[in-house]
Amino acid sequence: MSGGRCFSAGHEVVARDDRVSQPMTLEVHDRHSKALFELLWCPVCGQEVFTHIPFEGVFCKNCNTQVELQESRETRGYEEAVLACFDSTTTWNIHVDEKLRRGLPDGSARVKILGAPGAYKVDWWSPEPGEDWEPVERGEFDDVAEPDEVSHLA
Repeated sequence: MSGGRCFSAGHEVVARDDRVSQPMTLEVHDRHSKALFELLWCPVCGQEVFTHIPFEGVFCKNCNTQVELQESRETRGYEEAVLACFDSTTTWNIHVDEKLRRGLPDGSARVKILGAPGAYKVDWWSPEPGEDWEPVERGEFDDVAEPDEVSHLA
């Protein structure tokens, strides 16, 4: 059995089969630092909290948009270069919260992140933000109260 990489979970998975009637063991190695996930935010809703579901992937906790991390082939001399690929196939209720969520063009978008833990920066978005689409910025809707919360405040 060969080893593989599970980028959506942010880990490298290595399986071993020793063929000596021992059970197969599974080792998980951290592939991407926690600092990378501290920089990352969802371009659909602007939230920064992601949930890892083993063997399924990593999803935005607020809107369920899936994110898959891939190592970039080109690093331009930076310690790390990562592509975060967002897919809105699993996003829930995007039509209900139109004011608080922004759909992805053709259901997906990518962002390239360069740097190292503590010094990451966004290099580019694909598709490029413009007239047709802008990613929701980190925390853009944090100060917007939910409709139920507004009625309680009155």
